[in-house]
Amino acid sequence: MNENTSNKKMLSMTLLGAGTILLIAALYMDFSKNYAKLGNFELRGAFLILGALCVLAGVYFIPTILHHRTIINIIFLFPLLFTFAVTVIIPMFVGFFYSFTDWNGVSFTRMVGFENYAAMFKEPAFIWSLMLTVLFVIVNMILVNLVAFLLALLCTTKLKGVGFFRAAYFLPNLIGGIVLGYIWQFIFSNVLTKILNSPYSALARTNTAFMAIIVVYIWQYAGYIMLIYINGLATVPKDVLEAAQIDGASDIMTLFKIKIPMIAATFTICTFLTLTSAFKQFDVNLALTNGVGTVRKFMGTRLSNGTQMIALNIYNTAFARDQYGYAQAKAILFFIILACVSLLQVRISNKREVEM
Repeated sequence: MNENTSNKKMLSMTLLGAGTILLIAALYMDFSKNYAKLGNFELRGAFLILGALCVLAGVYFIPTILHHRTIINIIFLFPLLFTFAVTVIIPMFVGFFYSFTDWNGVSFTRMVGFENYAAMFKEPAFIWSLMLTVLFVIVNMILVNLVAFLLALLCTTKLKGVGFFRAAYFLPNLIGGIVLGYIWQFIFSNVLTKILNSPYSALARTNTAFMAIIVVYIWQYAGYIMLIYINGLATVPKDVLEAAQIDGASDIMTLFKIKIPMIAATFTICTFLTLTSAFKQFDVNLALTNGVGTVRKFMGTRLSNGTQMIALNIYNTAFARDQYGYAQAKAILFFIILACVSLLQVRISNKREVEM
């Protein structure tokens, strides 16, 4: 028994060591751009997959008091975890490294330290985009949830054709943001100008263009949030509502004293979703205004990106100006802000749930 355990341990350590070496070799090839080949076949991908399989096999043969079923369950989860690591975790750390370089999208020549991070706070266009995004998030968190909740109340009544209204309100969410932006661009620039008999489109001025983005975002996203509120309202026990009706409670009192407190968790989910979605607003901003808008004076500078929010600012920094390292630094800061705000919002909402 001891000899068998010793052999398994030796096999396990060998496989783990080989897998680690292969993974390190694959990562080295990626960073150094020195891709080893066997004929016309690149070995980087083969090393990555083979290394992962060796690590899995090594974990499987580790002598352990745990049941092998547990290890097998981990192995079945591995494809999903591996995909998540390759597409999210590893790129995030690689991007964090690139944010300290002068990376141009292909290679970098030197480490710049915190120069990228210091430069963004001196850039008026970025500060404006950050402030505009915060304002956009606050306004939309309030309006989207208000409109969605009112629509949910309407769609949970006994009116005829409620199913049609639910589908109609949700339909805009199925339209892609880019297509949606161009559709509303046509409406603002060609339809509304004729209806209002105005020579100017709402997109021609920075203030009205920003309000137009808000209107389009609410029109697109409120139907999706509405469905979540409808699901939350459906969980309110009917016997509680009947008891309130028997006690003579009005509809308004029932709403504020029973329905809203009992779906507090739904409000937490919806505010979290609207917060994160509004922070990451990109496609409608790109298609509707492309961030264009004149700001006469901000931090002593005249800006031409009056409707450009932070996601579009990062995109333009990378792909229009070819400053990928600088854009990556902005993206890291954006990630930190979004994570902190989201965690704070969830914590406050959870505390509010307990109070309600």
